[in-house]
Amino acid sequence: MARGHKITGWRKLASSAWGHPNDPQIFGDLEFDATAVLSFIEEARDAHGVRLTVTHVVGRALAHAFGEHPDLNVHLYRGRFIPRPSIDIFFIVSTDEGSELSGVKVADADKKSAVEVAEELSSRSNRIRSGEDVEFGKTKTMIGRIPYRLLRLGFKISTWITTDKGKDLKQYGLPAYAFGTAMVTSVGMFGIQHAYAPIAFYYRIPLLVLVGEVTRKPVAIGDNIEIRPMLNLAATLDHRYLDGYHAARLARSVREYLDDPKRFEPGLG
Repeated sequence: MARGHKITGWRKLASSAWGHPNDPQIFGDLEFDATAVLSFIEEARDAHGVRLTVTHVVGRALAHAFGEHPDLNVHLYRGRFIPRPSIDIFFIVSTDEGSELSGVKVADADKKSAVEVAEELSSRSNRIRSGEDVEFGKTKTMIGRIPYRLLRLGFKISTWITTDKGKDLKQYGLPAYAFGTAMVTSVGMFGIQHAYAPIAFYYRIPLLVLVGEVTRKPVAIGDNIEIRPMLNLAATLDHRYLDGYHAARLARSVREYLDDPKRFEPGLG
């Protein structure tokens, strides 16, 4: 057996600082020409008077993608993929003027229009910010009562009950499948074009998408260079759920929707 050689320098420091990789997260991003998305948003705002945003449309695109591939709408438990009862998209929203984060799960998002998603998200977000959302209040109270040193254990137990077992304890601030099928958040409002968000162990989701700022860039259109509004979506994926093949299937469906949102939206097609 070969004896090898002594580790020195930076590799010695690195090997002492970190252990073996054990995190299943993988990262990827897609860049889209947002011309059709922005046109759709403008028409929807004029037609319905709703504050529709790029983040809403991306969430709706994700719901469409999972609707196209229902075999990926699952959670992992004891080595088996368990189908989820519905396609729900969890939107991370800011509260307290952006200093805090919360979230809203839009249930059956694949069966709702982008306008309906935006209206539901706006209504629920306003109730959270004003303190009128009963469910969020129970969840916040429950978290506040758990001592910090027991919080991780509390998350493990509650996730096992509400997601692994699918039990709904909404009366205690613990709804079933709290984080839905996938999550969406945005940093575009802060002027950030590209970033990644982590997946916490208690999310039990295959995918989290971070929406960047739409920026004008030169792109090749045929043989010409044109200035187009470009949108970057940065995805964090759990490799236990998705490999490259599955991620590509979802990406194709997301792109299909974002290339022509009006095609999939009632009243605006």
